[in-house]
Amino acid sequence: MTAVAEGAAGPLLLGVRHHGPGSARAVGAVLEAYEPGVVLIEGPPEADAVAAAAGDDGMVPPVALLAHAVDEPGRAAFWPLAEFSPEWVAIRWAVRRGVPVRFIDLPAAHTLAMSEGEQETVPGGTDGGGAAGDADPGPVSEADAEGGSGVRLDPLAALAEAAGYDDPERWWEDAVEHRRGAAPGADPYEPFAALGEAMAELRAVHGAGGHQRDLVREAHMRLRLREARKEFGDAATAVVCGAWHVPALTEAVTVTADRRALKGLPKVKAEVTWVPWTHRRLARRSGYGAGIVSPGWYRHLFTAPDRPVERWMTEVAGLLREQDHQVSSAHLIEAVRLAGTLATLRGRPLAGLTETTDAVRSVLCEGSDVPLELIRDRLVVGDVLGEVPEGGPAVPLQRDLARCRRAVRLKPSAAARDLDLDLRKETDAARSRLLHRLRLLGIDWGEPVRSRSGSTGTFRESWRLCWEPELSVRVAEAGIWGTTVREAATAKARSRAVEPGTALAEVTELAELCLLARLPDALPVVMRVLADRAALESDVGHLARALPALVRTLRYGDVRGTDAGALAEVAEGMAERVRVGLPPACAGLDSEGAREMRGHLDAAHQAVNLLARDRPAGDGAAASETEGGATGNLLDRWRAVLRTLAGRDRVPGLLRGRCARLLLDDGQLADAEAERLVSLALSPGTPPAEAAAWIEGFLAGGGMLLVHDERLLALVDRWLTGVPADAFTDVLPLLRRTFAEYEAGVRRTLGELVRRGPAGEGRRGSDEREGLPGFGAGLEAGRAESVLETVRLLLGTESAGDGGGAADGSHEREGARV
Repeated sequence: MTAVAEGAAGPLLLGVRHHGPGSARAVGAVLEAYEPGVVLIEGPPEADAVAAAAGDDGMVPPVALLAHAVDEPGRAAFWPLAEFSPEWVAIRWAVRRGVPVRFIDLPAAHTLAMSEGEQETVPGGTDGGGAAGDADPGPVSEADAEGGSGVRLDPLAALAEAAGYDDPERWWEDAVEHRRGAAPGADPYEPFAALGEAMAELRAVHGAGGHQRDLVREAHMRLRLREARKEFGDAATAVVCGAWHVPALTEAVTVTADRRALKGLPKVKAEVTWVPWTHRRLARRSGYGAGIVSPGWYRHLFTAPDRPVERWMTEVAGLLREQDHQVSSAHLIEAVRLAGTLATLRGRPLAGLTETTDAVRSVLCEGSDVPLELIRDRLVVGDVLGEVPEGGPAVPLQRDLARCRRAVRLKPSAAARDLDLDLRKETDAARSRLLHRLRLLGIDWGEPVRSRSGSTGTFRESWRLCWEPELSVRVAEAGIWGTTVREAATAKARSRAVEPGTALAEVTELAELCLLARLPDALPVVMRVLADRAALESDVGHLARALPALVRTLRYGDVRGTDAGALAEVAEGMAERVRVGLPPACAGLDSEGAREMRGHLDAAHQAVNLLARDRPAGDGAAASETEGGATGNLLDRWRAVLRTLAGRDRVPGLLRGRCARLLLDDGQLADAEAERLVSLALSPGTPPAEAAAWIEGFLAGGGMLLVHDERLLALVDRWLTGVPADAFTDVLPLLRRTFAEYEAGVRRTLGELVRRGPAGEGRRGSDEREGLPGFGAGLEAGRAESVLETVRLLLGTESAGDGGGAADGSHEREGARV
């Protein structure tokens, strides 16, 4: 121990603000000067066993101590530590010098049991806020301090007000964070002694300040402190805790009283480990009680060796230049000067974040807040993600996940990024299996998204990856299912499949996940449950909702090397039951029921088409009699049902129109038949609301049909102009909803066509002279035929000479679709 400690009496009580760079520097200076024999940290005592891992070079902050209840998933708490956290500085100093580290806060076993079953983020071992101690902001009265109110005192705000500041953050920065160290020859412990005296005065006035739970925690801290003082002596003991707790540690309270305060506390079995953390989760706006406004700025203040403002401006300029903003050296010089001038005018010892932000906005951003938001996001907060060494303490599943990540070369990142996978490549296929297995376990590291290239092939997948700290809790909780990712995912899938009350759609999605994740040991159980649930299900809506996921899985076998054949029989049986049950299910529905059934109808139609394309006639179940008495495959029978529904009066207009459109898109409805159905639906005898619903079902999903077919457009236009005035307001919402789905270009073209009117009417001649398209005489079939041959070759379908087109002008309609 150096000479500077000769006048010190009692243990070193280092009251700090959690995640404060000034406090961190001051703690490091005191430890270097006094060289204590033991360091006590505000945190769960269960962390004593894992404290040594903090000295590993592979442990890169921000990190957090994670405590979770072993037998109660959902109960978890974090103790985050950043590079600029005083506790982290103290732990690293002690571990790298062989000095014992002990955590003295209330055990996590009690903290988790006293929580309400939710994840909790605690600042160095508390559930309070981020002041110089642990208090949440808010005024407090004497009655509140005695426990008569839930209002909690903010020590930082109280001290700032006493110093004449209206902003607690600005006062703390001026008094502590901007300090670059003690003056030569000064005792580095003096600021801590002064802060302890200030907190003692506050507690003398306000008592516990509304922090009744802190009284229990402080009782445990005193017991642990007594043990250390007895073992190592007063002068060799250093305590790093929230400044609010310092006066409580010196109170004259008997051991019996402290033990009585801890008696009877609830308890659970808890485990503690290290997990990566992020700067975003340190930010106050993330909901973290002891969060800070600017973790990126605080890290900069802690790591910058000198001239922090100049170095900060250089980082800002680099970021803006990456975004193609013009930032010169002259801009930087002027911004630094302006920040310094603002600090002088505001009476601050050093330009803080407020001054630098004002200078950046004025000089580098030219008064715009748009690039300033980028600076706040990337620099002031930041996307820094900590790292935990692989050899550190961890649950077996976490170690296996780390091994799997290395094998497929995927590294966690706090910043969201997109990942495109080509499943024909072994590495990409392995990545896909890993991400799907994690999704099944509830570890949503990746989220499937639509491909940026627009590809819908089964050999491509697109993901958005983002590693959040909470996922470490999910990994720990998923450890109950197995010690490896594959083993855990298999066990979880089996369990979910046999759970009572699992809906049929959920079981089909589970079967799809099992194939995507390649879990052959789970698939037989899931398939058995799926077959049983499908056989007992009588609701057509449930069957139709479950069918698409089941059919999708049939398409994965070739690409993923899995056998999806076991699903084919179930899928075909389910599709057949949807087909049989659809007509009675569609009869007599109200508008809301019809709208819901339309979604089921679209999904089932797409699924049946996929099923028929992948399993042509003869490969599936035996053909059966259709309603008309003919024999055909599943797709033929399905289309027969659509045709029946399209002409059945008891079916709502929305569904009749939708069935007609699906048949038309499949080339199963001749032009004359389509026009006849449109004419019937829009006849004067049809109520306007029913006709509008039919139009909504028929035209939903795309307006190019009207652009290329003047006869249908004329029918719709003629009906619309004939709607009585008193009924128009009733049908207007339906029509607006229908046409609002169209692209702006389609709506504009339709408007031009309607404004001009049919060929030979109105202003057609003048519009053609202006170069505008009008209602033409129809598609030129000869020219369209020359294109269709090439298109068929590109699509790999039958050639023009195979006679595959439908009768009555279907070539004309096919040309229009091309």
